Amino acid sequence: MDKVVSEDIAAMMAEIGKRARAAAAELAFAPAEAKRTALEAAADAILARADEILAANAEDMAFGRDKGLSKAMLDRLLLTPDRVRAMADGLRSVADQADPVGAMIAEWGMPSGLHIRRVRTSLGVVGVIYESRPNVTADAGGLCLKSGNAAILRGGSESFHSSGAIHACLQDGLRAAGLPEYAVQRVPTRDRAAVAEMLRMTRYIDVIVPRGGKGLVGLVQAEARVPVFAHLEGICHVYADKAADPAKARAVTLNAKTRRTGICGAAECLLIDRAIAPTLGADLVRDLLEAGVTVHGCPETQALDSRVTQATDDDWGKEYLDMDIAARVVDGVEEAVEHIRRFGSQHTEAVLTEDNGVADYFFARLDSAILLRNASTQFADGGEFGMGAEIGIATGKMYARGPVGAEQLTSFKYLVDGNGTVRP
Repeated sequence: MDKVVSEDIAAMMAEIGKRARAAAAELAFAPAEAKRTALEAAADAILARADEILAANAEDMAFGRDKGLSKAMLDRLLLTPDRVRAMADGLRSVADQADPVGAMIAEWGMPSGLHIRRVRTSLGVVGVIYESRPNVTADAGGLCLKSGNAAILRGGSESFHSSGAIHACLQDGLRAAGLPEYAVQRVPTRDRAAVAEMLRMTRYIDVIVPRGGKGLVGLVQAEARVPVFAHLEGICHVYADKAADPAKARAVTLNAKTRRTGICGAAECLLIDRAIAPTLGADLVRDLLEAGVTVHGCPETQALDSRVTQATDDDWGKEYLDMDIAARVVDGVEEAVEHIRRFGSQHTEAVLTEDNGVADYFFARLDSAILLRNASTQFADGGEFGMGAEIGIATGKMYARGPVGAEQLTSFKYLVDGNGTVRP
């Protein structure tokens, strides 16, 4: 890279960081009502500017097609009138939630006379690096604002114009509430050097949240000097137990795979109890095939339907993000759990069963961030968890896990009251 260009990007990112740090200091004590006003005004702006947002998205879609994005990835990029309304609804839902900043987590007294309170406090500055999905601009910006954090947003090159139009709406909201416009900033370049700078900005950024494919998240986790909330892949499993209700199992399996194939909550592997393989298992496989899904199966799965493609070793633990699914026949819940432990990514798994013992075994022995019973993996979403939106699904075991909403974007501090109290 040209040295001058590199230095210009470094200077630009440093200025963004300084502004974010200053804005974060104000947001940390901003009134709850001001944040609510900003979110509601941003939602109003998104609806008022819907035509502008859709026109910007049309430019991005053309760019994506020229770039050769897959059908599933283009679906992630696409905005429709319904999806624009959903962004506005998400901001309103976040606005309606209780303000997490300052909320009491616990309090207690000590024999010394001290009264101790543990309360929620904002993290500071959150950097979000994401690909394709332009709605992340609204979700991340809104959640950071609600939790009293300044945000630095770096969207993917594919969603550059859409993200810019949505970001303008967030700034409308901040101005309407009298909050600093630099509370939510967008990196105004497609140059990847800006990402490298963000990963090194320990002086200005408190945590990085990457949202995207394995390549992006792996890069961030490997190179970031800033703490990271991340999931590497969404390799989600559905296990159909011998005690599964056939109607529920068929509906859930088809929805888990086909509702939206390009999201991290889409099912990527179907595990079938050997006891029901010739009956319900065959029905599940046929439903998927007839919906246009390519099923990559083990020999026993191939025996259920001649249209099943032979699975290779690479199909186990693969995130397709497309109309593909791996399928394997297993000896009950024990082998299903073993398979998930070996090939899963600790994101989301579903068990289909009417047997409480099987469900308890599945829930107790797996440590994925989200475990469901008789429900689609597509529910792995902050909005569906009542969070209004999410900034991502965290699969690590430190700090936040699962959907990361406003509350998960806070830390805590201790407030200690005494009365001339001294330590002997």
